[in-house]
Amino acid sequence: MMRENLTAPADDRVAGLEPVPGLWSMLREDIACVFKRDPAARNTLEVITIYPGVHALVLHRFAHALWQIRLRYGARLLSFIARMLTQIDIHPGATIGRRFFIDHGCGVVIGETAEIGADVTLYHGVTLGGTSWNTGKRHPTLGDGVVVGAGAKILGPVTIGRNARIAANSVVIEDVAAEMTVVGIPGRMVLPKHQRRITADGIDLDHHRMPDPVGKAISCLLDRINDLELKLAGLAGEEAASGICRSCEAEDCAQPSFDGSLKPDPLSLS
Repeated sequence: MMRENLTAPADDRVAGLEPVPGLWSMLREDIACVFKRDPAARNTLEVITIYPGVHALVLHRFAHALWQIRLRYGARLLSFIARMLTQIDIHPGATIGRRFFIDHGCGVVIGETAEIGADVTLYHGVTLGGTSWNTGKRHPTLGDGVVVGAGAKILGPVTIGRNARIAANSVVIEDVAAEMTVVGIPGRMVLPKHQRRITADGIDLDHHRMPDPVGKAISCLLDRINDLELKLAGLAGEEAASGICRSCEAEDCAQPSFDGSLKPDPLSLS
């Protein structure tokens, strides 16, 4: 059986740390993991016949095996056929670990030097792209258990630590620490694991509940302005309006909240 030779630093548990089984064993795991991550999957026949993410991965496993024995044209031809059938573009040189799942799949692009660990989940529109025309390592490395939301772009030879989450439509251009959540353009680390909801299977798919660091910053600024107004009013012996902003120290503080006192007078606009 063809085996992939994957090595990685032990501290970050990036791509391929656990022993890699034979090709057919990996394909069986790829199909079985769908049922743990997609509640719409009903039976094995359905997964094998109508899941484009599974089709793309199966064809990639064979293309990558050809790539390793230097049958480069055959490998590229197989990946080209896979792209036509699935709309998922995976370069045969990319290294992909065990139990990899692409949900929906349409528009996913994975570059030649990308390395993906075990139990990684990608949603549609994800790009693992390069930022250089030079040869060598130019695509991302994803650690075990990483979840990448729809439309996210991870660019360049950056490392995404184990169990990190990349929010939908984020653009990541720097390394991400393990267990962190990244959101925004450019991506910012905003939420550690102990503040996230982890399922019994150990996979966090709750990627629709992302914090808003910009909204939180604005809320904190409004609170600060309110405090300064109260102090100035006290020095002037005047009564200042209160209750305009809520405290930004609360964990759920994500955006400014108003009590209506700042609404303009309709008569003043006439």
